[in-house]
Amino acid sequence: MPEGDTVWHTAAKLREALAGKTLTRCDIRVPRFATVDLSGEVVDEVLSRGKHLFIRVGPASIHSHMKMDGSWQVSPTRVDHRVRIILEAGPTRVAGVDLGVLEVLERDRDTEVVAHLGPDLLDPDWDAQVAAANLMSDPQRPLGEALLDQRVMAGIGNVYCNELCFVSGHLPTAPVSAVTNPQRLVSRARDMLWLNRFRWNRCTTGDTRTGRQLWVYGRAGQQCRRCGTRINHDDSGERVVYWCPSCQR
Repeated sequence: MPEGDTVWHTAAKLREALAGKTLTRCDIRVPRFATVDLSGEVVDEVLSRGKHLFIRVGPASIHSHMKMDGSWQVSPTRVDHRVRIILEAGPTRVAGVDLGVLEVLERDRDTEVVAHLGPDLLDPDWDAQVAAANLMSDPQRPLGEALLDQRVMAGIGNVYCNELCFVSGHLPTAPVSAVTNPQRLVSRARDMLWLNRFRWNRCTTGDTRTGRQLWVYGRAGQQCRRCGTRINHDDSGERVVYWCPSCQR
């Protein structure tokens, strides 16, 4: 499930593969941009902003969002109907698969599509005070809902949302006003993503051994790592929610 750390890591891999190279093939398999051909242009940079990724090529910027199932692959083993774009620079090939959003923008205006986002958790200029103020702007809003709102801070998905609710000791349905130290919570969010930015498999517990990486997410029916109570879950909504009924109030 691509969240801010996955997109950041993906951007780093694409940067390593393409930056500074001239495209020899540009095959965009989205009807609106199928005629766009950036072959002959140099890939200047690849960057992420929250869950958004930009590949800046000559006068254009290829903007993508992976949504739930998308990915970018370097040297893909196969190319099938799920591929939305293929970029090649000599022997190097990358492919965007099942991308939820794929569009070609004017390079000097590409950041307009992410202007609504809150502070990027993986930006060197991350501002915890702004993120905390955004979080507390609607005190009665459910905490889980607020954490998933990219206008509050950019990069958190459902995994981190559930894990952050656990480490804060609150149910995802608790009002934001229950958080007594919002700056500490947003700093925890920053730490989680920052420490995982080079990993494909996330770890929030500090124990990277298989099956021990997460506190509650995906652990329905298993014992809480802190108190031994069975983890509950609710899959009736848009996103699955996990919590410990003893540790979270």
